Amino acid sequence: MGGEPPPPLHLQPQLQRHDSMKATYDELIDRCAGLAPLRTAVVHPVKDTVIEAVGEAVEEKLIDPVLIGPAARITAALAEAGLPPDRFEIVETAHSHAAAEKAAEMAAAGQVGAIMKGSLHTDELLGAIVSSRSGLRTEKRVSHAFLMLTEDYPRPFIITDAAVNIAPELAEKADIVANAVTLWRVLWGPASPKVAILAAVETVSPKMQATLDAAALCKMADRGQIADAVIDGPLAFDNAVSAEAAREKGIASPVAGQADILLVPDIESGNMLAKQLVFIGGADAAGLVLGARVPVILTSRADSIRARLLSTALAVLMAEARAMGQVK
Repeated sequence: MGGEPPPPLHLQPQLQRHDSMKATYDELIDRCAGLAPLRTAVVHPVKDTVIEAVGEAVEEKLIDPVLIGPAARITAALAEAGLPPDRFEIVETAHSHAAAEKAAEMAAAGQVGAIMKGSLHTDELLGAIVSSRSGLRTEKRVSHAFLMLTEDYPRPFIITDAAVNIAPELAEKADIVANAVTLWRVLWGPASPKVAILAAVETVSPKMQATLDAAALCKMADRGQIADAVIDGPLAFDNAVSAEAAREKGIASPVAGQADILLVPDIESGNMLAKQLVFIGGADAAGLVLGARVPVILTSRADSIRARLLSTALAVLMAEARAMGQVK
């Protein structure tokens, strides 16, 4: 059983352009202006592209970086980026794995308030963070959230998880939702965000695990197992973001057409959705790993400067909320 075909063209909602994208970006960057730069461990920054991203965040006074990795390679990367070798503090380690472990150790000791990925694989970095030895684990599973800003939707929204959890099961999805809700409330206050549990169809089918998980997550929310959110699903993507599409299908939902958070069934669907919005839809996508005791910034060589800075700003705001006791 596959997903339903798209509606006829005359029933497909026409996209409306909104001017909230730039306003939201500016608001989040401006909220960091009164905060001290966040001391951030940059793990294995041995390429000039990483150094450039660090320099951009420093110029905006978002971070105070500590570069962790082989000193000779970091110094060479600084030179390639046109920066002097003593521009930033460097902590020597032999290789990328040791750099990830050192960053986790410094974060657990309170020596840094965030971790930024450099030139190493995501799983290598997160392996050190979620290790039982790191001291950074919480009761929640680690997950990734993309904050999306686009002119085609009237509000910012989160896609999760599109980068860390490959095929999460029900309990893991509950943690992923909880992490995203925490980020949302840090950014926009105590109001409960609307969470759409995405699937290919809007009805529960025993043949489609995503729909079964959606139904269970909704009941978990009813019983208080997932707090501070309005949750509905299964919902197809069109119904989650378009009230018109939901009306055409007769869907009555407090979430349809106005979702703040989109929980995707697996990493493939989430990753493709997020990248399609960025590379075809022109959206900004800020990525952050949640669920550890410090925020983890994941940047990519393909990211725009805006996306890099917005990702860093999210980490600054999350770290501030934790310092103020708003986040456990």
